[in-house]
Amino acid sequence: MSDFISRITVNPDQCGGRPCIRGLRIRVVDVLDLLAAGLSQDQILEELPDLEPEDIKAALLYARGKLDHPIVAA
Repeated sequence: MSDFISRITVNPDQCGGRPCIRGLRIRVVDVLDLLAAGLSQDQILEELPDLEPEDIKAALLYARGKLDHPIVAA
């Protein structure tokens, strides 16, 4: 799984510091938006030819990791 997460880069000087795919100017949120709009993986790869199938999986795993955190009850 760490191989996939290493595909996500964060650079304060690129895309406002938002997470991107492999240093490209393709944000994780862009990939998630396309998936949410109903595009298939093949359609996304056609729309963004610099992406690789592993990049889409990395975006999903990254988002999952951001949402899956423990909540400490007081």
